[in-house]
Amino acid sequence: MFAPRTTAWPLVALFTAGYLAPYLLPATVGRLDTALALSATQAGAVGSALLLSSAAAGFVLASRVERIGARTLARLGLALAVLGYGGAALTTTVPAVVAGAVAGGFGSGAATTVAATLIAAQPDPHRASTGGLLGVSALAGAVYLTVPHLGPGHGLPLAAIALTALAVWPLTGRLPSGAPAAPARRDRVRLPHARSGLVLAAAMVCWSLAQNALWGVSGRIGREQAHLGEATVGAVFALALGAGLTGVLAAGALGARLGRAVPIGLGTVLIAGCIAVSASATGLGGFAAGEIAWNTLYPVVLSYLIGLAASLDPRGRWAVLVGSASSLGTAAGPLTGSVLSAQAGFPVMGLVLGALLLVIALPMTAVALHTGGRPLLPGAIRRRGGHPAALVAAATGTPTGAIPEIGAPEQPVVEIPVETPAVPAQRAYGKAGSEAR
Repeated sequence: MFAPRTTAWPLVALFTAGYLAPYLLPATVGRLDTALALSATQAGAVGSALLLSSAAAGFVLASRVERIGARTLARLGLALAVLGYGGAALTTTVPAVVAGAVAGGFGSGAATTVAATLIAAQPDPHRASTGGLLGVSALAGAVYLTVPHLGPGHGLPLAAIALTALAVWPLTGRLPSGAPAAPARRDRVRLPHARSGLVLAAAMVCWSLAQNALWGVSGRIGREQAHLGEATVGAVFALALGAGLTGVLAAGALGARLGRAVPIGLGTVLIAGCIAVSASATGLGGFAAGEIAWNTLYPVVLSYLIGLAASLDPRGRWAVLVGSASSLGTAAGPLTGSVLSAQAGFPVMGLVLGALLLVIALPMTAVALHTGGRPLLPGAIRRRGGHPAALVAAATGTPTGAIPEIGAPEQPVVEIPVETPAVPAQRAYGKAGSEAR
């Protein structure tokens, strides 16, 4: 397994480069719609193809990060992102744009896979994921503020993703260079918490689909239903992502004080309401309120979901697989949003997506409540059916140094043979005396 204390800033940068494409999805799809004379459904399909390629990278590479090496795989992914997105930005031929977007999506997926694997190896996965979400939210907000003033064309959002990947590439030198010794065959095959992981992965498909179905058509809602200009819509998105920064900071400050179940369950219910408000907006006030509230809550819940997936397996396999399942939902989101809005209108689409989130909030909360995984309190090692070790220590006076640090995997129970103690002297003498008598 990789060393648990990977340098933080290269990991945050890699996370940012991998996640930037989904964050810029409205700008990317919206400009494909206008600049390349594609229909809304066709533009949404291109966005879905990009994200589907990213999801495929996660599924293909989930078990190969250690074998290939984090540094090598990250560099390959970033190079593919530069070439794919950069090539798509420089051409106006639709097949070439689609091919470049798909290639770039695979590169983003490879970078995200490495980031998810290394985040799971961190002592505090939640803190590492919040740092990455801070980076990608800040960068995406800057792009939304800048791109509308740089002129028309489909290539600007794609070029921003390519340049980010290029800038992050030198930082990969501080990632682990090679794979450790091959683990035992049983460790390679068996995944811990299989039932919880599968439930979480299935729920994440639906959760991400609902988020990105709205996100993929948010630009159209602002322009067509709320009657706003592109610059105004971009400003709203920038404010929304800025509010997302506040949400991520709040999640980092809150940490594990409420556990994971409350932020995931209650946060998903609130997001459902925000989606309904945003999708039914007919003016600047409603559109801005829905988007800002939604983007404030979305990264908060996502950070806890990433931490929950990482807690299922310290080697990061569930983190990658759940993240790839999330990418499947993300990939289907733009096309789903386009089809629903075309058939039933934006408000009905919002109600359908909100109802889906309310349904899946239950299994996600159940997984968060059921899973032992990583501890929820600093210094507390939870065991099934028992109390946190920190609480036991506090009650018995055990020094804090004896408590494993947060995130440390539980140690296997080893039987220690104990020799039979010698017979006490008094009993020995008594036996000898009785025999003498």
